[in-house]
Amino acid sequence: MEHTRSGSDILVRLDPGEEIHAALKQLANDLGFDAAAITSGIGRTRDNQYGYMNEEGVYQRRPLNPPSELVSLSGNIARTQEGEPFTHIHCCWSDDENNVHAGHLFQATVHVVAEIHIRIMEHAMMTRCPLADFELLGLEFE
Repeated sequence: MEHTRSGSDILVRLDPGEEIHAALKQLANDLGFDAAAITSGIGRTRDNQYGYMNEEGVYQRRPLNPPSELVSLSGNIARTQEGEPFTHIHCCWSDDENNVHAGHLFQATVHVVAEIHIRIMEHAMMTRCPLADFELLGLEFE
């Protein structure tokens, strides 16, 4: 992973074999920020796992294992109540037949490259807290 920064904006390049969630959590720790918006992401990834939350508040997961074009990525980075970085990301891929696969991103390993833009929210504090009856951790602001 390499990155460059201009004010609150960071452009990150992830390399083959890096997992997106793990790399962005590491970046949050390395740079020490508590709140950020992931505004875009493109590239090519493999071993993807995505899905959606059903009406009972339980995530349904789907695999997309072959290398696929990362068309769009967005979300945020906050901290848990224990101070650990937490990434909440949604994603869209195109497979080699140009079929679209989209939803909540559980996992994606960079196959060729991923280029991700992050905007740090310098004066904000976002905390992820458990929500009753849902797998998702809720977002709270201070």
